[in-house]
Amino acid sequence: MREQLLQIDGIELCTECFGDAAKPAILLIMGAQASMVWWEEAFCERLADTGHYVIRYDNRDVGRSTVYELGQPGYTFEDIADDAIRILDAYGIAQAHIVGMSMGGLLTQILALRHPERMLAATLLSTSNFAPDLPPMEEKVMNFFANAGAIDWTNEQEVVEFTVEKWRILTGSKHPFDEPRVRQLAQDELRRSHRFDSMNNHGMVTGGEGYLRRTGEINVPTLVIHGTEDPIIPYAHGIALANNIPGAVLLTLEGSGHELHYRDWDQIIEGIVEHTQSNTN
Repeated sequence: MREQLLQIDGIELCTECFGDAAKPAILLIMGAQASMVWWEEAFCERLADTGHYVIRYDNRDVGRSTVYELGQPGYTFEDIADDAIRILDAYGIAQAHIVGMSMGGLLTQILALRHPERMLAATLLSTSNFAPDLPPMEEKVMNFFANAGAIDWTNEQEVVEFTVEKWRILTGSKHPFDEPRVRQLAQDELRRSHRFDSMNNHGMVTGGEGYLRRTGEINVPTLVIHGTEDPIIPYAHGIALANNIPGAVLLTLEGSGHELHYRDWDQIIEGIVEHTQSNTN
């Protein structure tokens, strides 16, 4: 486990790697308003133990990567998708398996169309191409985020409570919500963030629409993983992605929400490893 702060093209990207650099690489891209701590260390280590070189990183505006003034994200979805390529270049990796969750899955779709030659395979976890005929997020999620403006982002206790409650809202019924574990991760995230409120810039990023309308053109081997009780990106989105991307395989997490619950790790890691082993040159 080695954390590195990369300075590339005028920005800083905080990365951390696990395993043997000689093994096939897996790059993990986390979702909106979440730093790399939500790819838990134990998850990354278990994935590396399957014979992979695993890299996780902070997207811009979270964790220790470059942050921008609130309300003024200085980048598009295409820009932060290209950050993945910047990281691969910095590590000297020609091709990698890309695993993206939520917004990270959106970025992975953009990468599959924008830089297919750099990808061995894609795994899309709890994400969508957001086609207009797909169902919206559940009302409880909309109501929760509608109140985010009332948070005092300088108050650490308020911020941690907000994060804990966010993940509670997004959890499915299959597994009990592990509040102590989530609270510790929220505290870890807060302690290592340059400026915690900048994560709200992710909701203001534009771009990518042209790529998301072309998911049917993706020719990178794709695995779609989706929980049946995802309240923010309903399960129908995962089904639609798997049906739209040629040759894609759908792995269903029964009763799981918009989460990387540790009790789902066995199924998720097994699915990713089977997918990567089938698509490594």
